[in-house]
Amino acid sequence: MKILRNLSLSVAVAALFLSGCSTMTRSQQGAAIGAGGGAAVGAGIGKIAGNTAVGAVIGATVGGVVGAIIGKQMDKQAEEIKKTVPSAKVERVEEKIIVEFTSAVLFGFDQATITPQAQNTLNDLILILNKYPDTDLEIDGHTDNTGKADYNQKLSERRAGNVAGFLTSNGIAIERISTKGYGFSMPKYDNNTADGRSGNRRVEFIITANDKMKSDAEKQANN
Repeated sequence: MKILRNLSLSVAVAALFLSGCSTMTRSQQGAAIGAGGGAAVGAGIGKIAGNTAVGAVIGATVGGVVGAIIGKQMDKQAEEIKKTVPSAKVERVEEKIIVEFTSAVLFGFDQATITPQAQNTLNDLILILNKYPDTDLEIDGHTDNTGKADYNQKLSERRAGNVAGFLTSNGIAIERISTKGYGFSMPKYDNNTADGRSGNRRVEFIITANDKMKSDAEKQANN
């Protein structure tokens, strides 16, 4: 019964939050959720949406005035990524940025080696990431549900790792980066269609404020 109550609460809060988001700016959304409630809401939304990136982002929300200040900086960075890297799907969620590339943009079919064209795309992204050094990057690899789970898990890990390796070899500090592979455990699109499976073969960047950005935002908020 306790599990059911907690699940119901998460669903209710997530629904309320998502419905409210439509009338709020991204910076206002960052101020709307406090750090204490953010983790619970994030976990609920992540499970409901089947999207680990969204769940992790909301779960790590700072909230309050500090969150609003960080949100404004993230707004600017997100707009620059959209303009500079048109092949990426860019989403602003709370104080964070999710940058999504389908595997077709970065790799050959069933491959983990970054293509020469993808290197140019990633170099464009690196230009923006270097302009905002006070952010951390989680790189998540995903696959569709074709094939065995173990194979897809390892493929997703290799893809995330190779993207991270390319970034670090081209000027992004290794301390900023972490990687995760999810295989086909977290589909974002419908695996019953060809387009959906193509979308699920993806790599996502979760861009978050590091400790320095949070500290600077706290100082600004207290002035």
